[in-house]
Amino acid sequence: MPARQPGSVHALALVGPSGAGKTALLEAMLAAASGRERRGGSDGEARGQSVEMTVTGFEFLGDRYAVVDTPGSVEFSSEGDFALPAVDLAVVVVDADPDKAVLLQPTLKELERLDVPHVLFVNKIDQARGSLRDLLDALAPVSAEPLVARQIPIWGGEQVVGFVDLALERAFVYRPGQPSQRVDLPADMAEIEAEARFHMLEQLADFDDDLLEQLLSDVTPSQDAVFADLSREMRERLITPVFFGSALNGFGVRRLLKALRHEIPPVEAAAARLGAGGPGAYVLKTSHAGQAGKLAYARVLGGTLADGADLVLPSGEHGRAGGLYAIQGGASRRAPSAELGDIVAIGKIEQAAAGDILSLTGRPQQTAVRPSARPPLFALAVAAVARKDDVRLSGGLAKLVEEDPGLSLTHDAETHEVLLRGQGEAHVRQALDRLRRRYGVEVETGLPSAPYKETIVKGVSQRGRHKKQTGGHGQFGDVTIEIKPRERGAGFLFSQKITGGAVPKQWIPAVEQGVRDALEKGPLGFPVIDVEVTLVDGAYHSVDSSEMSFRAAGRLAMGEGLQSCGSCLMEPIEKLDIYSPSACTSKITSALSGRRGQILGFGPRDGWPGWDRIEAHLPQAERRDLIAELRSLTQGLATFETGFAHMAEVHGRLADEITQKARTAA
Repeated sequence: MPARQPGSVHALALVGPSGAGKTALLEAMLAAASGRERRGGSDGEARGQSVEMTVTGFEFLGDRYAVVDTPGSVEFSSEGDFALPAVDLAVVVVDADPDKAVLLQPTLKELERLDVPHVLFVNKIDQARGSLRDLLDALAPVSAEPLVARQIPIWGGEQVVGFVDLALERAFVYRPGQPSQRVDLPADMAEIEAEARFHMLEQLADFDDDLLEQLLSDVTPSQDAVFADLSREMRERLITPVFFGSALNGFGVRRLLKALRHEIPPVEAAAARLGAGGPGAYVLKTSHAGQAGKLAYARVLGGTLADGADLVLPSGEHGRAGGLYAIQGGASRRAPSAELGDIVAIGKIEQAAAGDILSLTGRPQQTAVRPSARPPLFALAVAAVARKDDVRLSGGLAKLVEEDPGLSLTHDAETHEVLLRGQGEAHVRQALDRLRRRYGVEVETGLPSAPYKETIVKGVSQRGRHKKQTGGHGQFGDVTIEIKPRERGAGFLFSQKITGGAVPKQWIPAVEQGVRDALEKGPLGFPVIDVEVTLVDGAYHSVDSSEMSFRAAGRLAMGEGLQSCGSCLMEPIEKLDIYSPSACTSKITSALSGRRGQILGFGPRDGWPGWDRIEAHLPQAERRDLIAELRSLTQGLATFETGFAHMAEVHGRLADEITQKARTAA
């Protein structure tokens, strides 16, 4: 592990489930650093939860920190996708409630996948009603690394009033708004402290043979050796240290910061994880900031970064840093340069994207890590209220998608709808609110239309004759076709059995095109699928026949033939893989059954203890708002992947309702 360079800025990420108190912890850190009482409120909050990543800096005991505060809601967690790989350490904020331990699993899984060192901060410890051991026992299954308690609580009646630092072997009591006060270890805790400290050392000895030998020989290790082991094993992701306190009251926050300043990995470790060699900057996110243009929020690696520096993008394209901005929450100020490890906003690098390394070496570099892909789980069809805003709508949506990796934009070729997709309804609607504020575009929205189809149930033979005389050359085309149903999923097939030149070869493709024209809208009002059409006979006129005439004849024959074939409505069925805590599996299967779903099976989710993978077939129309129900059943944790499976017939009253709705809309 390289030594920390003097003057470098440490980068922390605050992560954890919504409601755990990440933003409160950040404010407590700022208060501890400034020596002033904490302030209320936070930039980037709406409806009581953070919806945007924020970056804030502070100095504590001579060390500088840049803190990335990420949203806790799973719907908005994509905000921090590209930031997490670049930080030195993640502080995972967890509620002091064993029943909420499962909420940590998605966060811990991503940190483990990215190989980011992390510690746990158990918040609201003053509200805890159970033992720390019960909480750690509940948390242990969701962490791939052993949880090592750095502290044990001191109880005053039924409330935690202080703590014992097991590494320092010192006791402290909390003082609201002030640093904790050191006190003598309570006599009745001596045995408890000794047992807890020995357990901590045993956990460390699992990865240190020298320490193990000392413990077996009843030799007390030096305090320096204990701190060295705690630091090394956390940096190498062999253990996850656990601290506790109360962010709201400032309890335990200074002790957390003091521990981190000695044990946080250097910026060089993050650069190595990213695959960055030499000086440059790694882009955490981009933002379009009105008149200021596009800003790239980036962490400086390998040296300092000066305003106006020549940067090379991964594509090999060059760009010049058109302004550096120091960031403090929602505020920023111009800066002439940025120090190693700092997180700043860089202006005028128009082609930069989140996850890019902006190289100062003169050579392009590619990052070595990528966040997990986030499949879209909810979509809204969007359209500008005023036609004159179509261009602004398109440009604004493109910028929103560029800023947020959890969003995507598609144009559905079947329903002709523009779909904004995201991680949930709140996520998509928040993006549209941003669209209105930034670009002044008013939009109308609705759930996406399901791409219904129809097919036929029997075959017929049908003649189509197109004749028109308007003076001069007329129009004449005469065809006979046979129409037959095909197997589900077989698609459309056109063939011909013309003999004797009844339809000249050059006009047979026009007949096929006319047939295809008629298939675009069948008797029920939907595209027709799984049909076989054979051209068997026809007639032409040497003067009046043309490609247009035979296309019209083919369309006429097919349109009239479909009326006699008997139509049935078809809907798309999707294959869903739903991931959920095992305790919620029965609720989810019931919810799917209520949406006309077919459960195919379920079993353990690979690599996720206590989670299931549920496989099901579900009509696409029933999936549109499914994520809201799934999350309400799983404390916000469920997610799914989906793909097209097959088309299935819709019967009875539901088919009538769908058909009538389509006719009314038409």
